Amino acid sequence: MKIAVLGAGGRMGQALTRAVAETPGCTVAGGVEQPGSEFIGKDIGEVAGLEPLGVTITDNPVPLFAEVQAVLDFTSPKATVEFAALSAQARIVHVIGTTGLSDEDVDALKAASRHATIIRAGNMSMGVNLLANLTEKVAKALDESFDIEIVELHHRHKKDAPSGTALMLGEAAAKARGVSLKEKGVFAREGQTGERGEGDIGFSCMRGGDVVGEHKIVFVGPGERIELGHIATDRGIFSRGAVKAALWGFGKPPGLYSMADVLGL
Repeated sequence: MKIAVLGAGGRMGQALTRAVAETPGCTVAGGVEQPGSEFIGKDIGEVAGLEPLGVTITDNPVPLFAEVQAVLDFTSPKATVEFAALSAQARIVHVIGTTGLSDEDVDALKAASRHATIIRAGNMSMGVNLLANLTEKVAKALDESFDIEIVELHHRHKKDAPSGTALMLGEAAAKARGVSLKEKGVFAREGQTGERGEGDIGFSCMRGGDVVGEHKIVFVGPGERIELGHIATDRGIFSRGAVKAALWGFGKPPGLYSMADVLGL
């Protein structure tokens, strides 16, 4: 399977390149970076810390999309929407790990998924997707006397908050309780906020150092507390999950899928 890496010069892009190169049946067929990037014209293998792969990074994605069968995309919301339109034209698999997408961005991805096989997840790891599945089960089993709080910690360079994973976990809890996260999510607390609202789903975000990612869901009830959590120590779990998703999506009909679909959850 010929796979291209979008945002090939970034930390996740490099990890994705290594994951594709290490996966039997896959070939690193191209890499894309934004115009003006220092990585343009460089060998994608060398950029990722591998032996040269004979594939140079480009700033022109159009011809590349016509040659490959899948693209892996952990870039930015604006770039992801533009890439999705190209994926729809090429009718290929588009794996999206980009976070911070707006409702309008998601609508654009849904439109593109009429022609492209799009697999989107706030987190590509098997462990986190199992955690989301467990979160939904626990939230469904407990009534609203149990408050739900989601705590996440990431490296100091992360630009969006809450993390895509935290939002994914919040959506799982909200779905289980039959409510909207938009209505019940509490994303900031400061000053005289008043008492906690019944049924609220609270978020706390921490940033610092080089933390890959930590997430915890806390169900706090009268006299007891239940905690579910996941700690990522290696970005390889996300990149390997993305490659797994691309392989799964090959030959699937156009549509908007999730990692829960890939993992059979």
